[in-house]
Amino acid sequence: MSATAGQAEGMRSLAERLGIQPGMVVMEIGYDEDSDAELRDAVAERSGTELVDADSDDVVDVVMLWWREGDGDLVDALVDALGPLAEGGTVWLLTPKVGREGHIEPSDISESAPTAGLQQTSTISAARDWAGARLVAPKRR
Repeated sequence: MSATAGQAEGMRSLAERLGIQPGMVVMEIGYDEDSDAELRDAVAERSGTELVDADSDDVVDVVMLWWREGDGDLVDALVDALGPLAEGGTVWLLTPKVGREGHIEPSDISESAPTAGLQQTSTISAARDWAGARLVAPKRR
């Protein structure tokens, strides 16, 4: 197996760790030139569909929100991410890791998520330069 194939396998595994399943619709918000292309490709490959952008009218299963310090109000962005999200869907907040330009303090996420109506359930290393925080709407009783 080549190193490239091994890396691709690892990225598919990461897309699975993000909870991406075949047939899921994934919206991407906040894409920029610094967004991780390998992660984006792995998510699209695993879902079997192209990523949709914020202009789409689709109801989506997952929102990948790339967010950096200076991008604006995080609470507003999280509320906007909830709009197209299907019930039981997930928002993956992708932020630069510690020491990278645009890093967001974890406390900013833990304060913003509940204000937007979300709760953080886990964090992962989403890519070489990006951390991911899994955010979901609390279950209704």
